[in-house]
Parts: sequence; C-alpha cells; structure tokens
Amino acid sequence: MSTPLELDAPHCLYPSTARPPVPTPQLRAHRRAEVAIVGAGYTGLSTALSLAESGAAVTLLEAHEPGWGAAGRNGGQVNAGLKLEPDDVERHFGEVHGPRLVRLAGDAPGYLFGLIDRLGIECEARREGTIRAVRRHSQVAALRDSVEQWRRRGEVLELWDAAQVAARTGTRRYAAASFDPRGGSVNPLGLARGLAAAAISAGAVIHGNSRALRLEQSGMGWRIDTATGSVQAEKVLLATDGYSDGLWPGLRTSIVPLYSSIIASEPLPMELAAAILPGGGVVYESGEITTYYRLDRERRLLMGGRGMQRRATREEDYQHLVRIALRLWPKLATASWTHWWNGQFALTVDAYPRVHRPERNLLIALGYSGRGVALATALGQQLAAACQNENVESLALPLTRVPQVLFHPFWRMGVAVRVAYGTLVDGIGSR
Repeated sequence: MSTPLELDAPHCLYPSTARPPVPTPQLRAHRRAEVAIVGAGYTGLSTALSLAESGAAVTLLEAHEPGWGAAGRNGGQVNAGLKLEPDDVERHFGEVHGPRLVRLAGDAPGYLFGLIDRLGIECEARREGTIRAVRRHSQVAALRDSVEQWRRRGEVLELWDAAQVAARTGTRRYAAASFDPRGGSVNPLGLARGLAAAAISAGAVIHGNSRALRLEQSGMGWRIDTATGSVQAEKVLLATDGYSDGLWPGLRTSIVPLYSSIIASEPLPMELAAAILPGGGVVYESGEITTYYRLDRERRLLMGGRGMQRRATREEDYQHLVRIALRLWPKLATASWTHWWNGQFALTVDAYPRVHRPERNLLIALGYSGRGVALATALGQQLAAACQNENVESLALPLTRVPQVLFHPFWRMGVAVRVAYGTLVDGIGSR
C-alpha cells in the first residue's frame, strides 16, 4: 500500500490547509484508454484535464495520491519564466522553439490563474507578483539586464533599488530586486487536488495507490501493469519528474532528484506579518543558493531553500532555514515554527525542462528545475494536443533523447559540494 502524504511528510503544512482529496480508487481490473498517463503531479493532471475536456478517454495512474510528490510539497510560488533569461533561451533553442518556450514560460502564470478562475479551484490563489532579490551589488547589472529583456518582449517588470526592496520586504538584506506582476502564489496541494477533481468531473479516470510497474509495447499501443491491474492505451505520457524510477530505461538517471526544504511558522500577529512583507507577493533570492519565502492566507511565513538531500522529518534538520529567517527579521525570535518538510523535484543539467519521445506514441515530460507550478500546468495543454493529433512539432519544447547525468550515483555528493561552494560565495559576496 502507498503512504499518504501526511504520513510520509508528517509535519507538512498543506494536508491541514488544502481542500480534501478526491477519491481515486486503486486500479483493480484491466482498462482500455486512448491515453494513459503515469504521475499525478501538475503535468499529468493538467494533461488529463485537457484531454478529458476535449472528449478523449484518459486514465491516469498514480503511485500514491494526486499531489503526493513535488506538486503537494513545493513552496507555492507561481513564477514566470525559466531559470535562464529569455535571450539565453532563444540562443539555446533557436529561432523556432526559443521564442515559443519564452512565451510559454512567460505566459504560464496567466494560464494557471485563468484556469483556477475558470474551474473555481480553491487553492488560496493570490496574484500579487514575484520579487526577485539580489544581495550583492555585483548582481545588480544582471538583474537590470533581465528586466530589460522582458521589457523588450512587452512585459512590464520593475527594477527596485535597495530602499524600495526594504520597503516591500521589511529587511535591508538586499541590494536590489525586480518585480514581476505576472507571478503570485497558491496552496500547491490544494491546486493539485483541485486539478484532480476537475479532471475527474470532465471524464478522466484517476487511480491512486496504483504504481506503474511495467510498461511494454502491445500491438500499436502500450500496456501498463500495476500490482492489481493493467491499462491498454494507444498512447502514453510519463510525468513522474523528480520521482521517476526504472519504469522507462534511463529515465531515473537522466535527472537529479534534488530535495528542497521548507519551514512554516505559526500564524503571525498582524503587525509582525505586515513588517515582513508589507506589499504582499512572493520573494526568491537570486544567488548561488536560492532562498524563497511568502506569507500564506493565515499569515504563516513559509521559508524554503537548500537542505538535507534525503527525506528529513526531524525539526533539527531545518534549523538553517530558521537562522536565515532570523537574519532577515530579528523580530521573529518570538515566533514558533510549527511545520517542516521536504520533497524532490527534477533538476536537469542545463536547467531546461524536457519532452522526450523515445518510441512511437510515448511521450515523457519532466525537469522543470523548480519552476513547475505554472510551467508544468501550462505545458499540459500542449501535451494533451500532441497526444491527440501527434502534432508534436507544435510543442514549445523540441523532442530530445533521454540523456544521462554523468556520475549519477554520486549526485548527493555533488549537490553537497555545490551547496557548500554556493554558501561560501554568497556569504563572501554579502559582506
């Protein structure tokens, strides 16, 4: 039997604040479908929703429950764009896919918030903008260039000086920041459960506690076996991201399943919460090591960033995030930290998401590198169209082979070294 999220991550905040889960009974028979999807994160759920709304027969298999992985454990930040800047994206992907991917990533928050409004998903959606802050004066030029790149593409981003950032964040830690009005926040588990409910209402079939154990070609299509049933489908989408296993050869070793850690405070007094983020919005630091934070509907402070590269349930594993929060706002010394948890997301070597088609009628989408809330949801609509008409040329991303991460067995050691180096660089640069 699968482990519910509240047991796997016993101190995670979201099971107590998200809407209730929808019933997703275990697969206990042989089913037929036009499209079978493996993985009920944002990619799988969004694709299933779009397919069902267009009338396709779609079956989604999930090893645990919708939102159990990164979709239900992330920081809830809805950000526009990718890790790299638009000019870099267009140079990397060329004149066809480059502009497409920039547009998809830039418009993704608007697509997501529009979808939430259309479906009436209750997930604490707030479109108050994203603040990208830098600590070192040497980073300001790159930040200014980022703002200008988006402005050339018609987006209205702002560049703030140190005083403006301090007024919006309640801390003098930062040298400058950009403000992107496209962004915002959600309760991520609530979003996943809302998408699952909407997909089922539209006609999709979702089976939880139904881990896909074997995938093999069967006639012109595919057969997926679980411990208690099977699905025969014309087409298959694998959407397992940071929780990819050995279902498809080489997929698990094509990404780094990076852990991100988050802590949440008790609901803060109104005066203290107003001093932290008086202007609302979400914040992430642009540096070697990223820290991100926001306030939720109940005025809890959620602080995320680097952490143990393993499942961590002990409170002491998260004290580094408490120390960061206290450096930002010393007044938090009297606050209690009531929740702490971590989860995995798929990091790619170049920080770009990927779509693979290793065989006919088989697509794989993963690797959002920490930008999956909006991007994976928006990409799901394109993946649904590709599954139906096989017009993969219209995708924002080109189809690529399944690559392999060199020295993948040592990824934890590599991440630890990278974190130590980044911490040292950020520390020296902020003095």
